[in-house]
Amino acid sequence: MYMKQKKEQAEVVAPKVEPKVEKAETDDKEKKTGAKAPPELLRGFRDILPEEQGKWNLVRDRIRAIAEAYTFDRIDLPILERSDIFLRTLGKQTDVIEKEMYVFVDPSGKSVALRPEATASVARAYINHGMLDRPHPVKLWYEGPMFRHDRPQAGRYRQFNQVGFESIGASEPIVDAQLIVLGTQIFRDLGLDIQVQVNSIGTPACRQAYLAELVSYFRPHRNKLSEDDKRRLQKNPLRLLDSKEEGMKELLADAPQILDWLDDASKEHFTRVLEFLEEIQIPYVLNPYLVRGLDYYTHTVFEFVEKTTDPDRAQNALGGGGRYDGLIELMGGRPTPACGFALGMERIVKALGDQGINPPQRPQPNVFFAQLGDAARRVGLKLYEDFRQAGIPVAEAFGKNALKAQLEIANKLGVKLTIILGQKEVLDGTIIIRDMESGAQEIVDVNKIVGVVKRKLSSEEEVVKPIVRQSPVARD
Repeated sequence: MYMKQKKEQAEVVAPKVEPKVEKAETDDKEKKTGAKAPPELLRGFRDILPEEQGKWNLVRDRIRAIAEAYTFDRIDLPILERSDIFLRTLGKQTDVIEKEMYVFVDPSGKSVALRPEATASVARAYINHGMLDRPHPVKLWYEGPMFRHDRPQAGRYRQFNQVGFESIGASEPIVDAQLIVLGTQIFRDLGLDIQVQVNSIGTPACRQAYLAELVSYFRPHRNKLSEDDKRRLQKNPLRLLDSKEEGMKELLADAPQILDWLDDASKEHFTRVLEFLEEIQIPYVLNPYLVRGLDYYTHTVFEFVEKTTDPDRAQNALGGGGRYDGLIELMGGRPTPACGFALGMERIVKALGDQGINPPQRPQPNVFFAQLGDAARRVGLKLYEDFRQAGIPVAEAFGKNALKAQLEIANKLGVKLTIILGQKEVLDGTIIIRDMESGAQEIVDVNKIVGVVKRKLSSEEEVVKPIVRQSPVARD
């Protein structure tokens, strides 16, 4: 049985031809040039450079603040899991399992996978750590990298970062609504205009009759379907509803809608979710074709879609989720209702850039420390710590020796003041303060420099009275 399982999992692994081709191309370059080719990133992976970190920090800070405000506790999950955790929960016919999951056998002979998503891992942790005994709902949030061998495109990578919120142990519709409110608030705080799209896919029982009707509708149109959609029709017909293939929009217009096949309990649950959203004035759009891509979803499903006026850009889902009442039981736990969502951080960061929101990666320094000689450097290390404890950001270039080179860096940074310490100043116990705008200099006691600089910066702020600009995350 193990060998059979191993064979099935081997079929899930992404195509192995590509790395060989890339290596062959690299070897060919090396032969032609006679030198080692520079290292290259794997396709679908990327470096997040320092100049991008401001947007990432903004996203992380806003999300953490919202998580704390809504009393969600952070959980950090392993990147590597047993592959069967995902094989039995995400759905064998889903794209993730069929062609996107990174699966391999580790040195101990176990089949393991780089996590393609985190909800199954959260469910596993809930069971493993006996969270059933905690006060419910258990509210957890996480952040970290996921891995899928998907086709790389704008905002989509094979290693990507997600942040997610999971509420486990409550079946009330208000939990679904609160999670939608929470996600909406994150985007409002970031200054992004999104649309909430919602649907209900009911229970597995009421979906069976609907799926039979859906297959009956599409079967006569099979010759109009793409190869991928033909495969979905046979293996996972619900996924036809969110197909982006050309010509599907016209076919879907007359397709049966799942809302018409919901049982009374599912209709009641969904109606109450919508009533809560209306009560708190969260605008939403009913999307009968929204189903999400994983088999564990039940009842409410939703997505946060970026609004755009650009006709050349398709709607961009920045995140989504829904209820998954059967997942804990499927994984071997007691029957436990749950609901959650995840956000794609790369897509959010890209949306911020498109809106011109690009905060600095760290506070802009107002002071630069310039030094001449080793003695000045030794004093400078202590001074740097004194400024840090006083909360005054200071830039430096300890690796530079020439004063001219250091002052050039200070000018590029746009600091207001440069403090200069040379051999003479070290012996005298003094330090020079230079106003970078006027060029005026004064000599002060080195032991009083922090207080003097703080007063100068404070008095300048009072005199100049900087223009107060509306924050990029402010809203009406």
